[in-house]
Amino acid sequence: MDPVATVKPYLREGITVLEPGPGMGFFTLEMARQVGASGRVVAVDIQPRMIAGLKRRLAKAGLLERTDARLASSDSLGLQDLRGKVDFAFAMAVVHEMPNSSRFFAEVAEAMKPGATLLLAEPSGHVTKAAFEAEVQDAAAAGLEVAGRPVIRRNQAALLKKPGTA
Repeated sequence: MDPVATVKPYLREGITVLEPGPGMGFFTLEMARQVGASGRVVAVDIQPRMIAGLKRRLAKAGLLERTDARLASSDSLGLQDLRGKVDFAFAMAVVHEMPNSSRFFAEVAEAMKPGATLLLAEPSGHVTKAAFEAEVQDAAAAGLEVAGRPVIRRNQAALLKKPGTA
C-alpha cells in the first residue's frame, strides 16, 4: 500500500491531522510532510514503545516539530485539547482494536471541525463486512455522515464527514 496515494487526496498544507494508532508511522511521516511546516499531525497510541519509536523515526526524517506523538489511556484518546480543531482524521486498521468503537467515534467527532473528514479503513482479512458496517453505524451515531467509499486495496473504507462548514 502506498501511503502517499492513500492519504494525499485529503491533505493540504497547514491543516491539523489526527491519527489514532499510528504504529511505527507508516502514514504519519507522509502526513507530516504533506501538512508542511505550518501543519500538525497528532498521533495517539496506547503503547509507549510505539510512541518512542515513532518519535525517533520522525526526528530522523526532520519531521518531529510538525508532530505531536502522544500516549492515550486504555479508556480515552485524551483529545480534550483538540476539541473542534482537527481538519482530517485517519483511522487505518485501528477501530477493530478499540474496546469501544462508539466511544472512539464520539471522541474523534468531538475533535473534528465542522466539515472535517475521517478516513476509516479496516483490513478485509481481519474485519468482516458486517463488522465494518457496524463501525460505520457507530460513527453515524456520533454524528458523522458517509461522504464516500474510497477504494483502498485489501481494505474496506469509508470517508466520514462531520456536518457543517469550517
